[in-house]
Amino acid sequence: MAINQIGIVGGGAWGTALAQSCCRSGKEIVIWARENETVEDINSRHENRLYLPDVVLDSKIKATADLQIIGCCDVILMVSPAQHVRAVCQQLTEFVSNQTPLVICSKGIEQSTGKLMSEVVAETLPQLQIAVLSGPTFAIEIARGLPAALSLATRDEAVGRELAHAISHSLFRTYWSNDIIGAQIGGSVKNVLAIAAGISNGKQLGTNAHAALITRGFSELVQFGMALGGRSETLSGLSGLGDLVLTCSSTKSRNMSLGYALGQGQTIDQVLGSRNSVTEGVYTASAVMAIANSKEIDMPICQAVNAVVGGQMTVDQGIESLLSRPLRSETQG
Repeated sequence: MAINQIGIVGGGAWGTALAQSCCRSGKEIVIWARENETVEDINSRHENRLYLPDVVLDSKIKATADLQIIGCCDVILMVSPAQHVRAVCQQLTEFVSNQTPLVICSKGIEQSTGKLMSEVVAETLPQLQIAVLSGPTFAIEIARGLPAALSLATRDEAVGRELAHAISHSLFRTYWSNDIIGAQIGGSVKNVLAIAAGISNGKQLGTNAHAALITRGFSELVQFGMALGGRSETLSGLSGLGDLVLTCSSTKSRNMSLGYALGQGQTIDQVLGSRNSVTEGVYTASAVMAIANSKEIDMPICQAVNAVVGGQMTVDQGIESLLSRPLRSETQG
């Protein structure tokens, strides 16, 4: 499988950062964006001022609003917001060739169905080879060439190795896995937990509480992931624990910064209304809890976040719901 041209679906911050990184690996890059102004910005100014300002993009990166051009690429990176992946894949159907690798870079669970992105892609583009790229990464750092390491999951090891060599370079290291399910869980659940960590910091509950939230949140993530078929070593790796630690540790995270604003007293509508980018944890929270309830998985932190962002609890009520839980064994699941 020769990989010379990489098509990136999604002109947001993460899609643009991946385009910049893949360009460093020597590939020809085409990025699809929904907004005509973003396409024009990338092609004429070599910038994405709407989603990734203050970054000069490689002049070899080309942008398009035509999905047919993406369908002709050797590899497709799917970087649309999770709740839009199904619609974009349906539009791609007529343009892609059989067995083209599609790498899922979107992090989330489909709110309306409770399905992972791999299930959504398998339903809409069954002829493609599915891979998952996930790990602790802030778009701005990738775009600026700071080092990072990620998990790349494929069922076929040979395909995984080829993809890894195609998109990796010294500043962007990928580690292969065949655990497609586990590689998606961390990137989905950590967004919900990051909202909780942000609320804690916004309410100035201290570093003890912050550390406890990350630790107990990781326990919820592992229980959830293993119940869906993920492996413990994947959930403890870059796409699980690594992504959780990063996202819960900085307001560079859209999810943590949303939680921080809620902790400071803003409403969910005020926070979302001031943003032009998607905060995935808000939508993933209800999907996670629907699955958790159906499988009888105890996820009190995610449950509290879902109640707060859904308007069923205030921030203070959500905190109280966690602090008033009965004492129990730390390892009881």
